[in-house]
Parts: sequence; C-alpha cells; structure tokens
Amino acid sequence: MEEGKINNPQASDKEDVKDEKAYLEETSKFIEETSLDKMHEIAEAARLKKLMEPPKWVFPED
Repeated sequence: MEEGKINNPQASDKEDVKDEKAYLEETSKFIEETSLDKMHEIAEAARLKKLMEPPKWVFPED
C-alpha cells in the first residue's frame, strides 16, 4: 500500500465527495465567469486539435 493512503472505503468516499464538491465549485465559477462565445472558442480549438492528431493504430494482442 502507498504511503499515506488509507485502505478504508468510507474514508475514500468522503475524499471523493470533497473532490467532487471542489470540481463542482470550479465548474460553476467557470460557467459564471466565461462568456458563451469564449466557451465556443475553447471547444473549437479542442476540436481542431483533435482533427490534427494522427490516427492511432490499435493492434490486437496475439
């Protein structure tokens, strides 16, 4: 087991809830402070980046 990690499902659930709340707050702040036009620009940049990536080949294992 890694140093500092707790092997307790209840404790990890509480940690996940804290992480989830932090993401929720961060997302809410982003939505409030970012214009819809800026969100479209971000999405378009991500789409173009994805289109420019070379194809990824997946080889089945023998």
